Amino acid sequence: MIAWSRRRTLVAGIGLILAVNAVALAGVAYNRSGDPDSVLRLTQRELRPPYGWRSSAENSGVALTLHWRAPVEESADSRGWVSFGGGGSPAWLDKAKLASLGFETSPPKAAADGGRYYEKQLAREVLLVLELDGPAYRQSLERARQNAARAEASQAANAGNKDIERQAKLAKERATSEEREYTRLFAVDAGLDIGALRARYPDRARYAIVRGLVRPQLTSHDKEQRLSGYVSGLSVDQINLPVAFRQVVGYALQDNRAGRNNMPAPYEAEVAFGKRLEPWITAVSGKAGSQ
Repeated sequence: MIAWSRRRTLVAGIGLILAVNAVALAGVAYNRSGDPDSVLRLTQRELRPPYGWRSSAENSGVALTLHWRAPVEESADSRGWVSFGGGGSPAWLDKAKLASLGFETSPPKAAADGGRYYEKQLAREVLLVLELDGPAYRQSLERARQNAARAEASQAANAGNKDIERQAKLAKERATSEEREYTRLFAVDAGLDIGALRARYPDRARYAIVRGLVRPQLTSHDKEQRLSGYVSGLSVDQINLPVAFRQVVGYALQDNRAGRNNMPAPYEAEVAFGKRLEPWITAVSGKAGSQ
C-alpha cells in the first residue's frame, strides 16, 4: 500500500510537471504565432549579457537583459538619465497619467495619513511604450553634451581649481558614455489599451509595447510634495539567447574593445515582441548598426 502510494505520488508529480511545461510551451507558441507586434534592432547597449559570462560549452540557459531608462524632468541638477532596468520615475508619469491607469489620486477626506495613503496602493501591471533611439534619447544626449560644455567653460574660468576640473572631467566622460555606451531605449508612455497606444506610436521598428509594473509615490519638487509614478520594472526583461547565437555574443565579450562597465564589442540583435508582448531573439549579428 505504501509502495503504491509512493508510485502514485511520483506519477502525479511527473504529470504535473508535464502539464506545466505544456502550458508554458503553448503560451510561447501563441506569443510567436502570426506577425509580431513590433521588431526592434537592439545593440549591446540595450541588450546585455550576464556579468562575466563568456561563450563556453558550460553556458546553458543564457539570458540577455533589456536595459532601458526613463526620461527625467529637466532641473538644475538633472543629469538626464536614471538607473538602467531597475526602475525609474519618468516626468510623464504624473498624477493625471496615474489616474488614467486606475490609481486613486485623491485620498478620501477621512484619510489622515498623508503620503502613506498612496504608498498602500499596490503596483499595477500596465502597458509601457519603449522608444528606441528616438526623441527621448536625443534629448538626453543633448543634455549631457550641454552639461559637459558648461563644465568645460567653468573649468576655463576657474583655472587651477581641482574640484571644478574633476567635475569637468566627469561631465565629459558622462557625455561620451551617453553617446557610445548608455542604452537608447526609453520608457515614454503607459496605458491600458494596446490599440490606443499603437495608434499613438505606429512605428513598430522604433516603439515596442510591453508589460510593466507601475506604482504611485510622493516626491518633493521645489520644496513641495507632489504625486508621481514609479516604473518598478518590466514584467519580462530577460530574453533567452538561442544556442545558435551564443558564439556571436560570447566572442563580443571576449573581444571587449570598449573596456568600460563590462561593455562588449558591438553586436546587434533583432528582437520581436509577440501577441503576448513578450520578446524573443530572432537574429544576432556581430556587426552592430550603431555603437
